[in-house]
Amino acid sequence: MRLPACLRGLALHLPDTLISDMRKDLHRVVAIDGPAASGKSSVARELARRLGFAYVNSGAIYRAITWHLLQKAIDPGDTPGVGQALESVKIACRLENDDSRIFINDADPTDRLHDGRVNEAVSRVSRVPSVRGIVVRKMRDYARSYNLVVEGRDIGSVVFPATPFKFYIDASPDVRLQRRAAQGQRDEIAARDLADSSRLASPLVIARDAYVIDTSHLTIDQVVGEIIEQLKLKGLAL
Repeated sequence: MRLPACLRGLALHLPDTLISDMRKDLHRVVAIDGPAASGKSSVARELARRLGFAYVNSGAIYRAITWHLLQKAIDPGDTPGVGQALESVKIACRLENDDSRIFINDADPTDRLHDGRVNEAVSRVSRVPSVRGIVVRKMRDYARSYNLVVEGRDIGSVVFPATPFKFYIDASPDVRLQRRAAQGQRDEIAARDLADSSRLASPLVIARDAYVIDTSHLTIDQVVGEIIEQLKLKGLAL
């Protein structure tokens, strides 16, 4: 599969001293990045189960914040308004049975994270730098206490650039559309890809040292097995 031009050769280069300092404070983190409907959520969850690591879905945090903003009738495109609205919001990320759950002002929006309105607005909310800052801090807080498998779009490039365990999961556009439809969702895949890869704050990119897997014709078990083999080669004690 040919990678989109916007993703090829892109990476964030951080100072070695910064990466070294970040590594000292964190437990082991496996970063799973990729576009919508690439299969990364299913793969990350199963990988975490097999490794005995906690599973964190960064997208769920963005969706929970988006849900809250929509509940308050705040325009997701109003960057100053979004930032101001979140100043007084209590966002709690908890691990329950090694799975992350997000609470907004003690409300659990889990059942509403894939509502149509949330699907349509989450890309705009995730572009807001203050929102991304909140989510990055929450995920790094997790990693100070737990070994993690974290999935998202900028996990290896921005959130945990120090981890040596980076993977990028992709699939053909047709397969991704089929997967989304099977989930009963109607995301505009092409539009979402463009929004994710072109945003100024932490765009979707392939980290320079990430291992890329095309899942178009692979089962979840096959992808997880390939990742585990690569983790062994990278020195992760299993």
